[in-house]
Amino acid sequence: MSHLVVVGVDGSAPALAAVETAAREAELRGAALRVVHAFAWPSSHVPLGPSQPGPATEIRGSAERLLADAVERALAVAPGIEVGHALVTGDPLGVLEAQSRSADLVVVGSRGTSEFVGLLVGSTAVHLATHGRCPVLVVREQPGADGPVVLGVDGSAAGEAAVDFAFAEAALRGAPLLALHAWTTWNAPLPPPQDASAPYANPPGALAEEEERLLHEVLAGHREKYPDVAVEHRVVQGRTRETLIGTSRSAQLVVVGARGRGGFAGLLLGSVSQAVLHHAHCPVVVVRGTDPRH
Repeated sequence: MSHLVVVGVDGSAPALAAVETAAREAELRGAALRVVHAFAWPSSHVPLGPSQPGPATEIRGSAERLLADAVERALAVAPGIEVGHALVTGDPLGVLEAQSRSADLVVVGSRGTSEFVGLLVGSTAVHLATHGRCPVLVVREQPGADGPVVLGVDGSAAGEAAVDFAFAEAALRGAPLLALHAWTTWNAPLPPPQDASAPYANPPGALAEEEERLLHEVLAGHREKYPDVAVEHRVVQGRTRETLIGTSRSAQLVVVGARGRGGFAGLLLGSVSQAVLHHAHCPVVVVRGTDPRH
């Protein structure tokens, strides 16, 4: 653990909301906060270093003022944290991905100044959730202060990292954890009959019992590691995306894996994660698994 939270800023209102959230996350973790602004200069020949007065100097001065405002906003929210800043030449996607290599958490707004109006979630947020080397928190609507941390559970190996993160985050916040597993007859594996000679069929309720068992198995061991976290198990027969988005209305945070057991091999960010990033009613953390293919 590097004990570092990184937040990307671009001067937009969503980015400033991300700064406030990142400051609180740094305070919770006892971590330092690094405020990062990335800018692709109009000409590759314009240096970032000291230069004579002119357009390049004005651009640099504007960027430095943007960073100073963000640092001031962070310290207003969490006065006791250590805050650094970095002005980096490059596109935001590459810069923040590189920053994620040394961070515990990267925080971004849902949409920045360079995004098209019709996009509900910016390309930077989606790219980082797909390629970031640490968990990525995308700040959407303001959360309910007393709501639970909601964990989307699908039972996949790739989702194990999300389970670890959600328990740790609930413990940091002193919040209850709602472990939510939604299933349908289309995505639930059919359990074999107890008698191998019997037809491949099961009595009513067998699938629901299997999904309940899956949730308990996924959470096994975590409750012992975090005994002070109150955990609610919830198994719902329904579509995962709609269930998670609806539950997010009363949550302070939703945690999902980057891609679950229903994902196609070619998808770097699963359809459920994408849907939650676009439509959740609270901040969302996407946690990638340790498998580099994810």
